[in-house]
Amino acid sequence: MGPLLMIPGNTNVTVANPSVRSLETPEAAPGTSPMGPAGPDFFCVGAQKGGTGWLYEQLRSHPDFWMPPVKELHYFDRLWRSPRPRTSSRFLFAGKTEDRVRGARQNARDQRDQLFLDEMEKLFARPEIDLEDYAQLFASKGSLLSGDITPGYSALPDEIIERIARFFPAVKVLFLARDPVERAWSQLSMWVRHGRIQRFDSGDLDQVTQNLLRPEVLVRSHPSKIVARWRRHLPEALFRVYFFDDLKHAPGPLRQSIIQFLGGDPLKKSGQLAADHNSKAKQERLELTDKVRAHLARFFEHELKTCADELGGPAREWPARYGF
Repeated sequence: MGPLLMIPGNTNVTVANPSVRSLETPEAAPGTSPMGPAGPDFFCVGAQKGGTGWLYEQLRSHPDFWMPPVKELHYFDRLWRSPRPRTSSRFLFAGKTEDRVRGARQNARDQRDQLFLDEMEKLFARPEIDLEDYAQLFASKGSLLSGDITPGYSALPDEIIERIARFFPAVKVLFLARDPVERAWSQLSMWVRHGRIQRFDSGDLDQVTQNLLRPEVLVRSHPSKIVARWRRHLPEALFRVYFFDDLKHAPGPLRQSIIQFLGGDPLKKSGQLAADHNSKAKQERLELTDKVRAHLARFFEHELKTCADELGGPAREWPARYGF
């Protein structure tokens, strides 16, 4: 088993305001890929439970984008192994690739989707990492924009982020930050819903703490550290932080800002999807009482304050939600 992922210490970063207009790429017209047929134009590296599913659906239906038929590719997770126990049903990076491909084939839209899945299945069957062949997965996009939305990439260590940035020097990266209290609770709710962990007494503070201390929860619950880690290896113009708060309160402007940053036309509609479309709205969630909410807030107090200082934007209001 490879080395366990360690959470780096805090690093001061300056995050660009998502409303700032991104740098224009003179080589490519709006809505066309500046990178040609090889390679993704962007990565969305999380956060898990931060709106990445919403973003995938918006881009998959947007006329300027061709998105892979599998939302989360998990290719770079193959370069290391998560601290997840071996008894778990799957490792972070892929699980059973054949199962994921089989499920995606049922929803494949056209021959491009089928070709992508064929190549993905062959590529993931090989134990070694081949970034050139990974880049060729995106040949199906043609002149359109495309990217890899995998929240697990938020947990990648510096050496892998550096390798990605070096191989794809022009790729854009975005991160959807969410209040650590809300995000961690949503993750635990998802794990219970999927049978990943046993249902626990959500009112028992000891059981809540035990689950918060799971390495796979902790590593995704510190957005300030995630942002600092990615910012160390990317030019400022190629990295943006957006906020789940805006998805809840102003999804239209958020959608436009992200699509503009990625190079698409923000005024074009995503098919019949409204900007506030939420396909997961009716999913079961663990009850979050005031007592447990306050307990989570104390658990993440330092991170909430760090995010307010370092991420800015809506994160400035996070500590005040909990009386800090």
